Order: sequence, then C-alpha cells, then structure tokens
Amino acid sequence: MNQSKISVRYAKAIFSFALEKNILDDVKSDITLIFDVCQQASDFIILIESPIVTTSKKQEIAQEIFKNKINASTLSFINLVFANKREIYLKNIARNFLNIYRKYKGIKQVIFTSAYQINDELRQNISESIKKNFNTEFELSEVVNEELIGGFVLRIDDQQYDTSISRKLNKLRRDLINISFENTIS
Repeated sequence: MNQSKISVRYAKAIFSFALEKNILDDVKSDITLIFDVCQQASDFIILIESPIVTTSKKQEIAQEIFKNKINASTLSFINLVFANKREIYLKNIARNFLNIYRKYKGIKQVIFTSAYQINDELRQNISESIKKNFNTEFELSEVVNEELIGGFVLRIDDQQYDTSISRKLNKLRRDLINISFENTIS
C-alpha cells in the first residue's frame, strides 16, 4: 500500500475517534507534540526507522517518551501504530492529522520565511496584518533561510508572497540575460 495512503488512513482514524469522543483539541495537542518530537529529535526518527531494533523495543521507548505527556487515548493510538508495524509512518500520520484538523477548524497555515530570526514586535505586526487582510484563524510558522539575503516569503496555504532580495536578484539576472541575448541577436 502507498505510504501516503497509510498515513492518511491512520490520521483520519485518530481524527474521527477524537471527534467522536469529544477530545479533538486534546488529541491535537498530543499529535503536535509527537510531530515536534519527530521533527526535532533525529535520534527518535533513526530509532523508529531502524530495521535492527525490534518493534516491541521501539514501542517501549515511545511509551517511555510520551507516557506522562499525552492523553491515554493518544498513547493507545501510538501503541496501535507500533503494534501494526507502521511506526515509520508516525511523522507523516501526525502531519496529516494536523492538516485534517486545520481544514476542519478552518485554520490557515501560514509560513513566514525570512533571512533572520524575527522579534516579538514584528511577529505581532505580521499576525495583525494577516488577521486584517485574510479575516481568518491561522497558525504561524517561522523559517529562517539566510539565502533570502533580506525581505521575506509569506506562504498562506497555496498562495505565496515573495519580497526577498534573492528573488529580486534572480529576476534582475534573468532580465539582464534576456537583454544581452536580444542585443546579440540584433
């Protein structure tokens, strides 16, 4: 079965369960924690993807990591994922769950990429501007990419606003190449 289909099916299953049991926000917090661990703790990903470590040992370690930090229902779900030997999909399951949650709640995902870490005042200004212009709830993620040189890239769902210096330099380079090319042809 396709890796994406597996992740989506598990994500839909935990979402439906949480919605039915009226614990959706609790499970969302738990899944966010799991996703963050998968993103930031490379040792954890190496562990769950290792063919050498037994599934029961992986499950035991995951239990130890999450046991007092997440809801019992979410912990049971993680146990199910490991019992079905689907632990390598855990990060994708979490990502898909969060996407389903945002879609259900009407929350837009906003990614703000800049060449440097932004301060609280700028973060607040960005948030206010997004609220004013899009009139929607959103989750703001920040990414630092020094290759932008300056400016920023704001991605809201499938829309992107790129005011970066690197984009402007690339456009200038293309324009100069086109002008040079046109002059050599004439």
